[in-house]
Amino acid sequence: MAVLISNIQDKVPVDERLEDLVRRTVEAGLAEELSPAARDRAEVSVALVDDDHIHELNRKYRDTDCATDVLSFAMLEGIDGEEGPLLLGDIVVSLERAKQQAEDYGHGFEREVAFLTLHGLFHLLGHDHETSEREAEMNGRQETILAKLGLPR
Repeated sequence: MAVLISNIQDKVPVDERLEDLVRRTVEAGLAEELSPAARDRAEVSVALVDDDHIHELNRKYRDTDCATDVLSFAMLEGIDGEEGPLLLGDIVVSLERAKQQAEDYGHGFEREVAFLTLHGLFHLLGHDHETSEREAEMNGRQETILAKLGLPR
């Protein structure tokens, strides 16, 4: 399993501990969602950005002219094969938005970053929240994994 993390912003400090949390979050999500063979081949990229950067991506790729907290760009290359990397895609997290939402929701910054990372990962894996039932299922699965990471609500 490969988790590639890029910090391409300078508004919120990023240290090894935060990068480790992002990596552990992706690994925990994949452990719950993929078979061991698929998990071993999986590759996920996580970009840590600011609101301006995610706003531009949101406008360009979703035709939505505002910043958001997380975007996912699924690739799902190689899922049918047994060899080579399983390129799941890219997760983009706005650390500025994560910081603000953590304050708004009354929990820690680390929990919010882990939640957004996991939420993006679930979208890469095909989950959605288009109906209330699917949203409840997705939220339940996310909360289970966050609790295992020591980041309960």
